[in-house]
Amino acid sequence: MKIAVAGGTGVVGRHVVLEVQARGHEPVVLSRSRGVDLTTVSALDLAGVGAVIDVINTNALTQRAAVAFFNAETNTLLSAGERAGVGHHVTLSIVGIDRVPLGYYRGKLHQEELCLAGRVPATVLRATQFHEFPAQWLDRIRYSPVVPVPRMWSQTVAAREVAGALVAAALGQPAGRLPDMAGPRAELMEDLVRQLLRARGRRGVVVPIRVPGRAGKAMVEGGLLPTEDGPRGTQTFDQWLESDDAKLVTGSRE
Repeated sequence: MKIAVAGGTGVVGRHVVLEVQARGHEPVVLSRSRGVDLTTVSALDLAGVGAVIDVINTNALTQRAAVAFFNAETNTLLSAGERAGVGHHVTLSIVGIDRVPLGYYRGKLHQEELCLAGRVPATVLRATQFHEFPAQWLDRIRYSPVVPVPRMWSQTVAAREVAGALVAAALGQPAGRLPDMAGPRAELMEDLVRQLLRARGRRGVVVPIRVPGRAGKAMVEGGLLPTEDGPRGTQTFDQWLESDDAKLVTGSRE
């Protein structure tokens, strides 16, 4: 079966593509680096595609920009999927976006609503931040001896394990919203960044910064942690640091 992967060159998308291939199916990569901008393409052709896995991301942080982005790319995929007779649309989302009022999360909530209300049968899987998240954060602050880090609890999970869950979902029956996926243990983001600095042999003073307002309060109080039982990854952040995946992080977000 052909499985289209929106954002197939990004941090989790690369693993999704490999997982699709490992299971004997054909990935169709949709990404800006492959010449497909899902926010502007006029007529996306998904002929022959049996399922879509959407893991695309954006740097938009304000609610207006995030909602606009996910509205455009999701409607493009859903419309193309409906025209082509795609049988299953799978979307990756984020644990806690309905409890932490950030603009970007409002965009993800809008994306979920579009998918679950669309005419293409859909599944939404929320996952916690990836083990790769601290590296992406640190790569934005490469030359400063002071490393500000948002004060937050997270139960980080390996992107590779999330990719496996997404592909398994795509090959199964549409299920609406699945139970939340998370890593094996909850940790403060500042502690993970410190571990990463040590692993890279880099000097730096980690300074936890509380995000202002209700969003920051929710993040400190565990708003981004799962509240119910669900699938849990097995690889810890420590183990990830020793893996080949940790060496491949580039900060790509699509």
